Amino acid sequence: MTDLTTQRGLYAGPAPTVSKDLYAEVCTGSAVRDRDAVRLAPATKVSGNTYFGRFPASYWQRWSTVTEVSVEAVVTGTGLLSMGASDVEGEPRVVAAEQVADVKQTKVTLTAQLDKFYDGGALWLDLETEGGQTLRVEQVRWTVEAPEKIRPTAVTICTMNRADDCLKNLQALAADVSSLETLDAIYVADQGTDLVESRDGFEQVAKDLADKLHYIKQPNLGGAGGFTRGLYEVAGHTATEHANVLFMDDDVLLEPDLVIRMTAFSNRAANPIIVGGQMLNLFHPNQLHVGAEYARLNTLEPGQPVEHSLTTADLLGVDEETLKPNRQERRLDAGYNGWWSCLIPYEVVQATGYPMPFFFQWDDAEYSYRARAHGFPTVTLPGAGVWHADFHMKDWDEWHRYFNLRNSIITAALHSPFNLNLLSRVLLAQLVRYLLGMQYGLSATLIKAVEDFLEGPEILRDGGVEAMKEIRRIRDQYPETKRHKATDVPGIASNDIGIINSAPPPSRTVVVLIKRLLDQTRGRHRFGLGAVPADEAHWWHTSLFTTVVVTDAGQDGVRVRSYDRAKTLDLAKRGIRVIQRLRKEGSAVQEQYKRAMPELTSRENWARLYDL
Repeated sequence: MTDLTTQRGLYAGPAPTVSKDLYAEVCTGSAVRDRDAVRLAPATKVSGNTYFGRFPASYWQRWSTVTEVSVEAVVTGTGLLSMGASDVEGEPRVVAAEQVADVKQTKVTLTAQLDKFYDGGALWLDLETEGGQTLRVEQVRWTVEAPEKIRPTAVTICTMNRADDCLKNLQALAADVSSLETLDAIYVADQGTDLVESRDGFEQVAKDLADKLHYIKQPNLGGAGGFTRGLYEVAGHTATEHANVLFMDDDVLLEPDLVIRMTAFSNRAANPIIVGGQMLNLFHPNQLHVGAEYARLNTLEPGQPVEHSLTTADLLGVDEETLKPNRQERRLDAGYNGWWSCLIPYEVVQATGYPMPFFFQWDDAEYSYRARAHGFPTVTLPGAGVWHADFHMKDWDEWHRYFNLRNSIITAALHSPFNLNLLSRVLLAQLVRYLLGMQYGLSATLIKAVEDFLEGPEILRDGGVEAMKEIRRIRDQYPETKRHKATDVPGIASNDIGIINSAPPPSRTVVVLIKRLLDQTRGRHRFGLGAVPADEAHWWHTSLFTTVVVTDAGQDGVRVRSYDRAKTLDLAKRGIRVIQRLRKEGSAVQEQYKRAMPELTSRENWARLYDL
């Protein structure tokens, strides 16, 4: 290969729910946009200055050895093709253009130097016709000089009782497999009881993917165990020693071009790096979740937007302050990337080891921060996106919160200063808020997470299977962890539940917190019964009720929280005791995890967990 395709020029998405304007915008006139082609009527302009239409020039200039990029297209008709460019402020300019007249299936190529984009900016293809002209453009692709040897990519999908979702993504890859030249293999780690292979379409997709598909059934070891299986399998083959492994969630809406974009970027990177794909919100397909993120490790805060990052941004809208279109012009440095789509080169595994057997939650952040310590940063690549269920529509008060808390503390112990005074204050503040909000199951979840951290690395020996069973058993003892239909709340007549809205956030938080604690201890409540919307279920509001019916963040039910003085005092005492233990014993336990990490992340340990 003399050139390497870095991305295709597409004009429609993988599903009707996705706006074509994310691929190409019809600025004036009329155009017909298909997946692989666009037809312009007379007096029409179509711009590729869109989320999927842009070539992330700034990232290529900073991280790759490439010095120029070309966009080529097969053109029929008459019109103007121009290559647009932007800078860090989003100001546009034209860097190359070609006028065509009465051509038929003619290849047109425009080229630009990657030398003016270090801090930000992108490239894109614009198309234009004047009165009386028509133009058809197809087979658009952006190319760079190919490396001496192409490193292929193996996709690994972890799935657990989401057979239909997983099958759809396999079918999407199979439908595009002829264009995915660098796709070497697809590993599916099926950890469920409702198996993907049981679906009617599986036999056909297996035939379409042929020897590229490797379907593996294994016990449920969570996302960490499912994704790591792909790394494990690829590393076991000498033929793929220099391959990339692309983690992909089973329940995403997939843009298959993601494989091309991430693989090409990794192939031309100056040094091995982790390449992350971005997440778009599935329920709001025009929204970008975040441009790039990092974690505040010592305070257990993942998902922090990097400065200047777009956050829950309407990609078809404008910035409220600047009134400029929402484009990620400024180049960002990520701390880590979620495993909804994340490409890991084999060299990173060789130097860093395998993921921690966390079951799930924080495995992605821990791995990126460990890789960074070995000299492998994470780059979140704009335009390489998948649609994943909106995070803000997932309820926080679930059993997986145990893994989130426990694994965040372990990650902080491994990769942060691990200031135990600060960490203790953070956990105590969380516990107080949960207790005031009458979230007793969530309080017990926090206590169990800290207790199990203090057990040391032995808690990770089985990959999290027993911990999952135990935290579900613990939470089952607390009624407010159970979801109900709003019309069928046990012991409460549906017509008696009226919404009582929240006041604004308190200006003197500590004073209000103390007042709420005193009132609850004395059995004083402003309201007996009421309903509170999910976005107003703050501790300072829910603590005013004797019984409160709170909408789940997912909007599919409600939970009933009732004040229980005995539970409050018991959980408070237990929580304070375990947090005090953390302050005293945390440093010694930290050393235990550091000593155990090489063994926990070894190939031999994962072979044991897979029973191989």
